[in-house]
Amino acid sequence: MNMQQNNNTNWASPLKYSVILILGIFLGIFLKGKLSFSWWGSDKTVPVQEIIDLVRTKYVDKITNDSAEQKFVDYYLSQLDPHSVYIPPAALTEVNEQLMSNYKGIGIEFQMIRDSVFVSNVIKDGPAFKAGLKIGDILLFADDTIQLSGKRMDSEVIRTKLRSANTNQLKLVLLSGSKRVTVSMNRENVPVAAVDASYQIKPGVGYIHIDKFSDRTYEAFMQALEPLVKDSIKTLVIDLRGNGGGLLSEAVAIADELIPGNKLLVYTQGDNSPRTEYVSKREGLFEKGQVIVWLDESSASASEVLAGALQDWDRATIVGRSSFGKGLVQQQFKLSNGGALRLTVARYYTPLGRNIQRPFNKGKEAYVDDFVNRVHDNAMGKQDSLVKGKMYKTPNGKKVYGGGGIYPDMWVSSANLFLDSSYKPLLKNGLLMDFILHYYLSAQNKINALGNTAAFINAYKNVDLLAALVQFGGPSNKLDMASLEKNRQFIQRFILLELARKQWYKQGYYEAQNMLDSGFLSSLP
Repeated sequence: MNMQQNNNTNWASPLKYSVILILGIFLGIFLKGKLSFSWWGSDKTVPVQEIIDLVRTKYVDKITNDSAEQKFVDYYLSQLDPHSVYIPPAALTEVNEQLMSNYKGIGIEFQMIRDSVFVSNVIKDGPAFKAGLKIGDILLFADDTIQLSGKRMDSEVIRTKLRSANTNQLKLVLLSGSKRVTVSMNRENVPVAAVDASYQIKPGVGYIHIDKFSDRTYEAFMQALEPLVKDSIKTLVIDLRGNGGGLLSEAVAIADELIPGNKLLVYTQGDNSPRTEYVSKREGLFEKGQVIVWLDESSASASEVLAGALQDWDRATIVGRSSFGKGLVQQQFKLSNGGALRLTVARYYTPLGRNIQRPFNKGKEAYVDDFVNRVHDNAMGKQDSLVKGKMYKTPNGKKVYGGGGIYPDMWVSSANLFLDSSYKPLLKNGLLMDFILHYYLSAQNKINALGNTAAFINAYKNVDLLAALVQFGGPSNKLDMASLEKNRQFIQRFILLELARKQWYKQGYYEAQNMLDSGFLSSLP
């Protein structure tokens, strides 16, 4: 969710990011190498580099891998704000890739089920696709000696193993059906689509889901919008749910296509960063039709810039739930060790002057807890009106708010379920995903014959997938039938979406999601 003026930024989903937040109290920070402690007096400072040098040369025990300095830097930055972070050299390439329109790899998605790494999706025309890998294949070894299956591993460990070779070529030993197969392929630049889905939901209504604001998101958006405009849509639905943000420039370019005239779209400003304004400059492709923007708790940063500009100029109806509330701008600085410092340098403000950053003055633990609690409450159907900050009025007199994310014009409760301990057997050893994978493989030919997502949903929406799941789990998993039955609708929906995703990838997933979401369908004109 980091957003940078210099177009170098990244943020993973809020739940993933919360794992790396470091606890601490809010202290005053001076960015010239000194840390001020107010209880020592305002004219005294701690000589940080001097202390580090003394520890390195005089400490009683050997300090390996610069572990003490790493912890010190992490703690130091944790006192600034929740989004300033040090990126070590080993992680920099992967972190930067998350904001690019491609990555160096083989083009698969995988999941750990029990102790085996299963291929869950194969990116069309990628190296793995060309080498013949299929959904359901089990990865056994990479380059003969790197074991991938046989014991449970974290997905990051598996990803590291797949990327650990020093050459572009990768040899995989896999189990395809009952056959042990060896395949070789070259790692290539695999495209990552910023627009997951685009289609006409019904006559006159177009839909575009934007996954992130990477270096070519505007281009992908235009490629999705142009055919919809040619089909004479009157309403455009932009889905930003789950979009953690990215490059400010991409969000501004998209806003420019939707907001007419020479209008302010967003501005950034900080104590050491002068005010910089971003203004609509060109005639846009869809400046007059109705716009609906969907947000949820994970919509952040650049997503909030786009939604905020459209809301402030009365160009869109914002639907869903309050966005994440990330109004800080990061700039990435290269470091001498090959790593980088991603430092907050400014705040961004919507055209009306709203800064929608959630408060973090109670510390990072409270900052993370606040987000988790919001997700839980929203899943329970509780409307989060406490996030409203200062009230502003748009040119048409509509009330909008700052201080806690973009607050929607139309509140729609979450269609998700906040899982509790009763679901532990369902999630244990990947039982649910194991069932979905095996069900898909057994029904793949039938699903393929249906031809499209709509036909699939109509054919399978009344199939008792919960009963099939319970039978697959067997008595050994001790599934809580009362809890499962109570949430039959959610579980059925989840399975259908994952099956659609395996067959038609993200396009199919979002088509199915929209068909099964009554709240979404009721928001359409």
